[in-house]
Amino acid sequence: MFAKIQNLPLAVKQYAVITGNYWAFTLTDGALRMLILLHFYQLGYAPLALAMLFVFYEVFGVITNLIGGWLGARVGLNKTMNIGLFMQVFALLMLAIPSEYLSVIYLMTAQALSGVAKDLNKMSAKSSIKLLVANVSAGDREGTLFKWVALLTGSKNTLKGVGFFLGGFLLTTLGFQGGVLLMAAVLAVVALLSVTLLKKDFGIAKFKPKFTDIFSKNRSLNYLSAARLCLFAARDVWFVIALPVFLASQLEWQHQSVGAFFALWIIAYGAVQAYTPNLFNGEKRNGDTAEKIDVNGRLIALWSTILAVVILMVFISLAISPYAEIVILLGLLVFGGIFAINSSLHSYLIVALAKEDGVSMDVGFYYTANALGRLLGTVLSGLLYQALYTDKQGLLACLLASFLLSLAAAFFIKRV
Repeated sequence: MFAKIQNLPLAVKQYAVITGNYWAFTLTDGALRMLILLHFYQLGYAPLALAMLFVFYEVFGVITNLIGGWLGARVGLNKTMNIGLFMQVFALLMLAIPSEYLSVIYLMTAQALSGVAKDLNKMSAKSSIKLLVANVSAGDREGTLFKWVALLTGSKNTLKGVGFFLGGFLLTTLGFQGGVLLMAAVLAVVALLSVTLLKKDFGIAKFKPKFTDIFSKNRSLNYLSAARLCLFAARDVWFVIALPVFLASQLEWQHQSVGAFFALWIIAYGAVQAYTPNLFNGEKRNGDTAEKIDVNGRLIALWSTILAVVILMVFISLAISPYAEIVILLGLLVFGGIFAINSSLHSYLIVALAKEDGVSMDVGFYYTANALGRLLGTVLSGLLYQALYTDKQGLLACLLASFLLSLAAAFFIKRV
């Protein structure tokens, strides 16, 4: 077995290291989010206050994606990935102090570091794939790229779902401080292995990009980024704060049940993402002719429109049905599948459009928009839900906002 691993191409081995880093980081990131959300809701934090705990996480994610792509092109993606891993270890250790010392400002600062760490790790992983696929044998490189991106993204979200479950489990068994200490110890081991195994010069651009080059001048990339912003705002505006608080407060779910539900949803969502290339990379038979489905802006606009229709159906069903629990469970199932396909197609298209030399610049700019979308969705989720907290009205307002943002995503992506 070890001999087979040793004989693998260098690109495949580096992909395995990068994916392993990404998986480990994602596990702690998902667990930490659920730990914070459930622990501080239990302490009496209101929905908007909970949203504010994640604002610095998202704000610094925006900044990191914008600057991190430029930094990766200058110093190498191995360094930006390793910096992200060690920063997450430090952020986890910051949260290991007794709860009475965890003020809102302190929590927001720790979350800011975690946001920087997460997006350094994510940008490095996504950018690396473009370079690794270039070193794979000739053949269907675009098909390979789609599969590798989908596998990385889908498996990441599956692990994030496991992280949600882990967060609820750790809160119940070890408590908040015990949970973050355990995660910090495991991630520190992963970070030390990464320093040893990743190539030293990986991802350094042949040209030395200026700081002003962080802003994209590519029209298609700008429209794709705007669509990504709207897509993820459409998800997070009802998914991040409003839905878990609704389940806990209105439907009286236990914390373990909320954590397990979100875990299973994200795991299934990640599985669909990983499977998506089989829907589009496969061959359609038309008589004797084999034709491949072209992944472009018009195709993704169609899927974004389907997503908007699904959200509208959930909105109407929740408004008129007395069976809120059934509507949410079924609605989330369909929403998750369609959203996963959208996300997977988006993730492939940005890596495909990005320049090979200095790929992290384009990917970093794109994921800046991704982080802005999460920030917008998070703030709107807490704000709308708290403003209309009574019964189902807060969640309905968030769903309406999600519908409008999904339509905006379809509008922008069609112009790519």
